[in-house]
Order: sequence, then structure tokens, then C-alpha cells
Amino acid sequence: MSHFCPEYPRPRSRRAANWLMFFSARRSWLDTLYERSYRMQMGEVHLPGLDLYMVNEPGLVKRVMTEEAQAFPKSPLLGNALRPLLGDSIFTTNGDQWRRQREMMDPAFEQARLGVAFPVMREATNAMLERLARVADGTEHDIEVEMTHVTADIIFRTIFSVPLEGADAHRVFDAFARFQALAPRLLLPSIYGVRWLVWPWDVWRSRRAAREIRGLLEQLIRPRFDAHRQGRPGSEVDILASFLEAREASTGEPFGFEELVDQVAMLFLAGHETSASALTWAAYLLARSPGIQERMHDEVRSALGERQAESGDMKRLTLTWNVFRETLRLFPPVGFMARQSAKTCPMRDKTVPAGASVVIAPWLIHRHRDLWQDPDAFDPDRYDDDQSRESLKQAYLPFGMGPRVCMGAAFALQEAALILSSLVRHYRLSVVPGHVPQPVGRLTIRSANGVRLRLERRSPA
Repeated sequence: MSHFCPEYPRPRSRRAANWLMFFSARRSWLDTLYERSYRMQMGEVHLPGLDLYMVNEPGLVKRVMTEEAQAFPKSPLLGNALRPLLGDSIFTTNGDQWRRQREMMDPAFEQARLGVAFPVMREATNAMLERLARVADGTEHDIEVEMTHVTADIIFRTIFSVPLEGADAHRVFDAFARFQALAPRLLLPSIYGVRWLVWPWDVWRSRRAAREIRGLLEQLIRPRFDAHRQGRPGSEVDILASFLEAREASTGEPFGFEELVDQVAMLFLAGHETSASALTWAAYLLARSPGIQERMHDEVRSALGERQAESGDMKRLTLTWNVFRETLRLFPPVGFMARQSAKTCPMRDKTVPAGASVVIAPWLIHRHRDLWQDPDAFDPDRYDDDQSRESLKQAYLPFGMGPRVCMGAAFALQEAALILSSLVRHYRLSVVPGHVPQPVGRLTIRSANGVRLRLERRSPA
């Protein structure tokens, strides 16, 4: 059986000159890749502002991310670019500060465990279906906008116990789209040693977008923070309530207001942006694969019949899980993860100097020609054979690995299974003739021109 290969930026035949890489990366870092990037075990690039080592070999990836994680802390490059939005959150910090925050957040994140969070997910998914019901049947719809809305609504309800609707929703979407588009323009000049190319206007626009998002969060956090400090905790049972109760083990100190906003901003943005990216691509892949889509619809109807989904139903949706698993392989939301070598160390036949950036790129590892069979093809059934199971063990890390593995991975997988199963249960997805999404790598893997699909309502069984 043949499987289609979704579009992605075709790699150059050979590595481009640094100046050309710089201008390509301003649009998308995917445009800088060349054919050998998808076959090499380890590569190196020396730029005016940075020594960069790309690691694809599974053993080296495990060494950097897990076995010697303390020797490879998170690179400050991306953290500096995100700090106006995420502050000193667990996404941007290292060392003792990161460990303290993670220890405080792990028990607080218990509120997002699946049994508690699933009813919230279902409420937001039903709200999505109500919005889609207002769209004329069979018309074009930008599914990226809808996936961003529903995932933001889910994490918003989980953190604050209130839905994200109307003007607030569009304000957040617009602000983050601007922030994400500007990030490469602010990050790349320091990497290429041309900081003078950073326009003050772009810096101002980026900080303004960050302030808009943080301002919305602060409006919701401040009243509850003040009430809690005054001994008047609210009745809400949500993540914010858990964060307000969190204490550092050694001192008993809680999160301060700014630090609390930092952690909530990180959780809100990470909790919806990555899921929205993956779900958008999953919907597109299903639209391009009508046979798989119909099998998935039959699976959902068989498991659920006419009733509402329950948390325990999700594990029965094997094909649905595999569709999303394959989507995460082809379009990992976080396409690269940057670490910094704390000291000079040997790696394969190279010597990585202290301070150099070591990049682990799920985008490359998930499509590596030596690690996957038919690596560019969309094939959810591949996970039923032994070869792909071995590839999953060695070369699959959409949520990272090691101490900094994503704490919301189980949450994201459950959320995706519910949203995709609900979408396919009620709608038949098809592509818009002539519209081809253009994947771009910025903070996450998105489409430069949106993802427009036709949604046709299915008749009741």
C-alpha cells in the first residue's frame, strides 16, 4: 500500500553559505537544511556568534538529554528570545532555580491529571463543535484557527476555571502570532554576529505582544493571588489554586506574583501552542488520507456509539492514537531543542568547546533516512510492525526526554485523542483544491499560509 508524503521544504543539495542561511532562517529555520542534514549522525556549523553542533545519533541524543543532562543545560539563546513573554519560568531557567521551580510545580500539576482534566477537555471540545456548527456546511475553514482556539480554551479552563472566548481569544491568538513571527528576527542576528541588524521597531513590537498576553493573565491572577495572601482562598479547584498553595520544600516560601505569572504564562503558551500545531497538521493529514479518515470514523463510532466520550474510552481508539503519533513524528511542534555544553568534551570524532550550542532536532531525527523506513510518508499503521517499534525507542522524542521532558505529555495526548475523534465523528475533512500548506519552523512548526480545509457534516448513524 502506498502512502502520501506531505509537503515540506525540500532540502538544498548542499549546505548554503552563512549569509544565505541567515536570510533563509529569518523566514524559517527549515529552509536552512540540506540533504545531508537528514542522514548525518553529527554535524557542525561555525557562525560568527556561535559554534553549533547538530546531534542526530540516538546514543548521543540520550547522552545530552538524559545521561549527562547537567553537563548540557538549556541554551540561553531561545530563553533570551522568550523571556519577555515567559520571564524566568521553568522553560527558560537552569540549575538550582529550575529544580526549585520544577519541584514546586510537579505536585501542583496534579490538577491536570487526566481523570480531573477530562471533563474540562470535553466541555471545550463541545464548544468547538458548537462553533463549527455555525460554519456553512462544506465551506472552507482555516482549521489552524480552530485548533488554536480549542486548545487555548482547554488549558485556560484547566488553569483558571473559566473559558477563553470572544475578544480575549482573538487578542491572545493575534498577539502570539506576532510574537512568534518576530522571534527569528530578534534571535538570528546574535547567532550570526550582526546584532546591529536588530531593528528597535521589531524589539518594541515583540515586547508589546508579550505584554498583551501577560496583561490578560495578570488580570485573572492578581485578584486570586491577593485574596489567597489575605487568607481568603477561592473555591476553584484548578491549576492556579494548586500553584498558589505550592511551597518550596526547604523554606516554605510560595511563588511571588511575578514568578507565578511567569509559570502560568509558560504553561498557557506551551499547553496550547504545541498542541494546536500538531492537531492542525493531524487534521490536514487526515483530509489528505480519506481511507484512513474513514477507518478512524468507524473506530470512533464503534467505541462510542451515540454517547459522549469518557476518559476511559480514549485508550480504545488505537488508530486515533497512531494518527496523532505519526503526526508528531512528521510535524513535531518543537522542531529543535538547544542545549549548551558546560565544558569542553569529545563527541564522536569532534571536540565540542565549552559554551557551544548542541542542538537536538526532532524534525531531523524523526525523518532520518537511517532510522525510519519511508521516513517522509504519512503511515499511521507503521507502528504495528517491529521495525517501527524499534525506531520509536531510538528516534522518537516529540516531548523531549530526560529531566526536562514535557510534564504535560499525557495531558496533550489525551486532549488530542478527544479533539480528533470528535472532529472525525461529526465531520468529513477534505482538502481545498490548490491550497498547499507551507510548513515553517519558528518557535513551533506552523503553516505560513494557514491550513484551509472543507468540513462536511456527517449524517447521524
